Amino acid sequence: MSKLFRYLKPYRVSIVLVLVFVLLQALAELYLPTLMADIVDKGVVQGDIPYIMQVGVLMLLVTVGGMICSIVVSYCSAKVSLGFSKTLRSKVFSHVENFSLQEFDKIGTASLITRTTNDITQVQQVLVMMLRMMIMAPMMCIGGLIMAVLQDAKLSMVFIVAIPVLAVVIFLIVRKGMPLFRAMQVKLDQLNRVLREGLTGIRVVRAFNRTEHEKRRFDQANLDLTDTAMKVNQLMAAMMPIMMLLFNFSTIAIVWFGSIRIDNGEMQIGALMAFIQYATLILMSLMMASMMFIMVPRASVSATRINEVLETIPDIEDGNEVKQPAQKKGVVVFEDVSFHYPGAEKPALSNISFQARPGEVTAIIGGTGSGKSTLVNLIPRFYDVDQGSIQIDGMDVREMSQKELRAKIGFVPQKAVLFSGTIAENIRYGKEDATDKEVKHAAEVAQAEDFITEMKDGYDAVIAQGGNNVSGGQKQRLSIARALVRKPAIYIFDDSFSALDFKTDARLRAALKEETTASTLLIVAQRVSTVIDADQIIVLDEGKIAGIGNHQDLMETCTVYREIVSSQLSEEEIA
Repeated sequence: MSKLFRYLKPYRVSIVLVLVFVLLQALAELYLPTLMADIVDKGVVQGDIPYIMQVGVLMLLVTVGGMICSIVVSYCSAKVSLGFSKTLRSKVFSHVENFSLQEFDKIGTASLITRTTNDITQVQQVLVMMLRMMIMAPMMCIGGLIMAVLQDAKLSMVFIVAIPVLAVVIFLIVRKGMPLFRAMQVKLDQLNRVLREGLTGIRVVRAFNRTEHEKRRFDQANLDLTDTAMKVNQLMAAMMPIMMLLFNFSTIAIVWFGSIRIDNGEMQIGALMAFIQYATLILMSLMMASMMFIMVPRASVSATRINEVLETIPDIEDGNEVKQPAQKKGVVVFEDVSFHYPGAEKPALSNISFQARPGEVTAIIGGTGSGKSTLVNLIPRFYDVDQGSIQIDGMDVREMSQKELRAKIGFVPQKAVLFSGTIAENIRYGKEDATDKEVKHAAEVAQAEDFITEMKDGYDAVIAQGGNNVSGGQKQRLSIARALVRKPAIYIFDDSFSALDFKTDARLRAALKEETTASTLLIVAQRVSTVIDADQIIVLDEGKIAGIGNHQDLMETCTVYREIVSSQLSEEEIA
């Protein structure tokens, strides 16, 4: 957890204020029993009313001072902990944004969400407790012991028995609780994953009447977490009765032996009352310490999980930002590229070599699992190649900064993704400063203008989370508009026309051809009709190139392509 404390540097002044005012608050708490003893022994016993009033006013002033110190401590500690958690969440999110898809696959989306929210909250809560109790508890304990000894050294022998017993209890509970805290966070990950899958896939769940199955899955994960939480809470609940039992026995011992000393004339009543209050302060400080020992292990587990994220080095390292020659514009070259997913038995792509040029349409087609999407995902460096190189305008993509590389690309993923907000905001996601005219033009080219204008609010119509209030074809067209508005050097359409009818598909391809005359266009498609007019068609089969050429050339030279065409088109259409 100490590794995370480096993010507390901006709050050093507030931390110093907390420590100073905690010290003053502790001194006020320790001074009050002595004043009370003086009132009883010198004022009440001797009937000195002026002295009682004088010391009473002083006690009131000390109490008010302690209250002010407590308020300042609460304010500053809250400010520090909330600022720390805000900074930490920002750091984690920024770091995760640089992850390649391999890191997301390794840690898991549900776990990343838990670590960014619940784990950081655990650390935040412990930080508040540490700021308020880490100094207070030792000071109250040590100061209380010193003041108790000053009141009566012999009676202080009671603590020699009480404190070691309490220390052993705390040690045993912490040792047993640590594995449970670790398991609890893992099971919270599992619950989040089940919940996320159930909510995002609600349409599939209902379509297949699997609602009861998903309820059982959730109940199982929920019960698993609850059982672990119950064990933790039962363990922690045992702490308070033991503490109170020890406190009560200590009080009985103090009153018993104190009364004997008073009877023998070795101690005064006020001193015994003060001694009982100091015993209370000592045991309360030990209770505060025990609470820290309970919370710190859980926060330590959370801190370890957060550090795992922050210390994960992305496989994809940023290259140097280099200005590209003005005369080159989006030439993509694959040179003997091979790639395999981590843990896979065989490569997803092998020995891929081709060139895609501006003003031309390069289509990629092949069977399911042939590596089409993998191929285009390598261009914006969602993954890095294992062998060979991918060059854009003569430069290896690994030597370019990711920001510069992706600024050249307009990417439309296989699964259309929309964000909460208006239609205009979703299109402007591709170019933040796009004018209304540019947004409208991109929508027109993407064949989205018709359905947008039919909506009540037009471009200001609100898109629900995940785009659930528009159809699949509408989501694809808005995704295409988002790529078009930025006018990149390279367009990548990863099976982005699959939800479109043939008529819209044809209109969109015709409009794209006019719009992208100066750009390189790569289209991944399942339908032959989408790629039949492409300048260059790359046929993939089990991760390897089975043929390259236009439609006519491939019909003559590529068996795989002929099989794909014959499976989709009639003999009349082929002719």
